[in-house]
Amino acid sequence: MVAQKGKDLLIKIDMDGSGTFETVAGLRASRISFNADTVDVTNLGSAGGWRELLGGAGVRSAAISGSGVFRDENTDERARQIFFDGEILPFQVIIPDFGVVEGPFQLTAVEYSGQHDGEAAYELSMASAGALNFTAI
Repeated sequence: MVAQKGKDLLIKIDMDGSGTFETVAGLRASRISFNADTVDVTNLGSAGGWRELLGGAGVRSAAISGSGVFRDENTDERARQIFFDGEILPFQVIIPDFGVVEGPFQLTAVEYSGQHDGEAAYELSMASAGALNFTAI
């Protein structure tokens, strides 16, 4: 895989519940992380006292975060409404030359900030809330 542009890592939001996704406006940085909890099954009979893990038994999750400038476009308004309504809706993350991750997420944090001599900025965080689908590009 060759080097990729960071701006090509996109977070998209379902605008109306119909599967119509739009890129979240104003983002300057975005990130997705995947996690898998382990289940330790080590016992007195474990070879040499080494830890043993039970494959495929842990809880899997994903987290998305992004930060950018406040533009007050449709996607900004939609994200705010999703947060205040506590909705769990589909999101997409486009990972360049890798694939598309899609599934239900809950907005867990929305933060706004601004300096007296700078732009208004925001940060958002989301946690997976169900099974995710991956489609290779």
